Amino acid sequence: MTADKREEKPVVPNVVSDETGQYDARFLLWRAFCAKYNVPVETLPGDLPADTRAQWERFKNSKL
Repeated sequence: MTADKREEKPVVPNVVSDETGQYDARFLLWRAFCAKYNVPVETLPGDLPADTRAQWERFKNSKL
């Protein structure tokens, strides 16, 4: 049996807590991606060109 990797991982809540703020794991992940691929931090994932968006998806899936 082959299980989908996404099913094995816990769901990440889509809420930024007041306690973590800028240190929320999603923000840190985005900042790491931006630094690695020379993307301005202010860029939204949906605004990325198709090839960079594919890199983002691979990067995100490898870290979550």
